Amino acid sequence: MKMKKSILTVAAALLLCSTTFGQFRATDKTGINVFEMPKTETQFNGIKVDLGGSFTQGYQTLDHSNADANGANKRLVAGVDQNLLTPIISNFNLAAANLYLNTQLADGVALNLTMYLASRHHNETWVKGGYIQFDKVPFIHLDMLDNLMKYTTVKVGEFDVNYGDAHFRRSDGGNTIYNPFIENYIMDEFSTEVGAEADFQYKGFLGVAGITDGELKGDINYVAPTPGASNGVHKPAFLAKVGYDKQLNEDLRVRLTGSVYYTAGSVANTLFGGDRTGSNYFGVIDINPPSTSNAFSGRYNPGLTDKLTTAMGNLFVKCHGLEWFTTIESAKGRALRETTGERTANQFATDLVYRFGKDENFWVGGRYNTLSADVPPSAAVAAVAPVGTTKETTGVPAIAAYTGKINRWAVSAGWFLTKNVMTKVEYVNQDYKNFATSTIYNGANFKGFVLQAVVGF
Repeated sequence: MKMKKSILTVAAALLLCSTTFGQFRATDKTGINVFEMPKTETQFNGIKVDLGGSFTQGYQTLDHSNADANGANKRLVAGVDQNLLTPIISNFNLAAANLYLNTQLADGVALNLTMYLASRHHNETWVKGGYIQFDKVPFIHLDMLDNLMKYTTVKVGEFDVNYGDAHFRRSDGGNTIYNPFIENYIMDEFSTEVGAEADFQYKGFLGVAGITDGELKGDINYVAPTPGASNGVHKPAFLAKVGYDKQLNEDLRVRLTGSVYYTAGSVANTLFGGDRTGSNYFGVIDINPPSTSNAFSGRYNPGLTDKLTTAMGNLFVKCHGLEWFTTIESAKGRALRETTGERTANQFATDLVYRFGKDENFWVGGRYNTLSADVPPSAAVAAVAPVGTTKETTGVPAIAAYTGKINRWAVSAGWFLTKNVMTKVEYVNQDYKNFATSTIYNGANFKGFVLQAVVGF
């Protein structure tokens, strides 16, 4: 009984001392269309703790198909067709949940810690990342530095890489409240990396500079070099962003930014595969039932995991209730063992969202997303026939390099019941074009409806 009372006392104390101190993005409706956090004046009256959470439950009714359905794309290995899609039905998806612990440590100094309580890729609870954010430096008494920090925010730790603006509008585990659609882009730009970043904001002008380890986690292992490819050394990544974001009048806001990200060879870079929660389209275009090992259905990772140079341009316009957000992106690089030169991947996405009703609590929207990516050549894999099998053991033939294309369009509608409770529905149609005939993507398509209920606080 004493232990139970002690736990309740600690929990009550945390709640009583919690406060939203404005240094981190809100995880409710007020966090929508927030990019880099604007500079706000802070006050320190002792350590404050802010607890928050995000929860998403989805229901989907999606259908998928590819050229294998009529036997034209059969590809057997050990008697198993590698292109036969797993049957999927309409039902609820695995729920996702996030937990946030934000702490004000000193005047202008705050700590962010985010945990995934449950997700598609990792069902167990684990830490996403955390960082210290400096909006002031009260431990260094220099007038010049104090004046600079009026316009500058510095983050140090493991945090979301601030490359482009699309990651500010994506779904992240249980936190899907920022995204007016169900899923992120086909090529999803998101990763948490260890490093430091400085954001400078002055009268609408924005500048960002950062350096990270270029990988999802620290790695001191030496990798043997590959002749003609990587030397196996873990190199840092550098990022930069410049832009302009201004509320021109009461009704019109315009934001235009350009970003670059570069690493000479991080060995295991995950900028296009750093999401450890998973896609919100379950089981599509896959030969296996949804599990933690195939959590990214409907997305495409170009595999540029070592050397990478990528640039993104973004335009955001909000006029009354109408929002227009556009992304243009071009990436070039290679994987660790590639010796045939660098490949490219180009992506374009644009969406229109119209918010209406009291406090813009309702919305309808449409998005178009297209990706063109170079696919590296692959060697032939011999078939291993099971005992008693004498035919249809075709194996996996060699595939020359080619360029594949994926198109997606989606329409959505949603409703904020309160600023903390939201529901949204989307119809999506995604086509795969120009993929090799011996791949699962040949003639592939999925389409249908997905519904989500979301809570954020």
